[in-house]
Amino acid sequence: MSIFVKDLTKTFGEQIAVNTISFEIKKGNIVGFLGPNGAGKSTSMKMITGTLPSDSGQILVDEIDVSQNPLEVKKHIGYLPEHNPLYLDMYVHEFLRFCGGIYGLSGSELKNRVTELVELCGLTKEQNKQIGTLSKGYRQRVGLAQSLVHDPSVLILDEPTTGLDPNQIIEIRNLILSISKDKTVLLSTHIMQEVQAMCNRAIIIKEGTIVADQLVNELTDEKEKFTIKVELESESDLSYWSQHAEVNNLKMINKVEYLFETTSDIRKEIFKWAGQNDVELIGISLEKGNMEEVFRKLTQNN
Repeated sequence: MSIFVKDLTKTFGEQIAVNTISFEIKKGNIVGFLGPNGAGKSTSMKMITGTLPSDSGQILVDEIDVSQNPLEVKKHIGYLPEHNPLYLDMYVHEFLRFCGGIYGLSGSELKNRVTELVELCGLTKEQNKQIGTLSKGYRQRVGLAQSLVHDPSVLILDEPTTGLDPNQIIEIRNLILSISKDKTVLLSTHIMQEVQAMCNRAIIIKEGTIVADQLVNELTDEKEKFTIKVELESESDLSYWSQHAEVNNLKMINKVEYLFETTSDIRKEIFKWAGQNDVELIGISLEKGNMEEVFRKLTQNN
């Protein structure tokens, strides 16, 4: 087990920031940690990395207790905070050598590791530039490189794509996927597409409490609501379905394409109705749910 969290709690005065949360992450998984602003994501990540003490609960990283041996745990974790702390006046290669030295690397081992990371993170052309002159996307690459300098088994990435443009987001996403093949990754993000693109599991937190912890494809299965796309050969009268008990909403995309929002999978019933009423179907499919809708349902205030 790479990360084990049990009954983790943190309060600030009377505010409960993290309320007895528990989860486990096995080696090799990429898990999305989701929640609205102030939900407790960053606080939880800081406690897992040992940079913020918990009030109660237990955290194990690679079976090492964070509260009992925080320095040893840090050797196993690569951490990219939400606000990427970089020395803007340092050159890229200089900064990475500095970070490697903190973890005890020196000589040829340090030189080779920096060379490897510069290539891995796409920083070859930027390695001799001051960090302050780099774009936000390249600064994030430097941040990811520093989190990998000691070759940790666990990566904690807090909002790694915040503030990036669409092209930079794709580049950082691909970089995270390439560097995480043999590592355990816990990443927080507000971009739901990133979860579907990178993560095999999602933990959703609201007001310090976990409200969902499932595989991404299970979360997007949308058990409470189904969306069925129907394509017709020609324009037909579908008014029957607008009154159907299991159809919450019938949306017309165009004259021959419709979306049925239903409480159950009624595709067989639609097929039967079409046959009985001489309505020719070109296609009928169950639309996959999306993480934005799931996130909204689970975190909105009632």
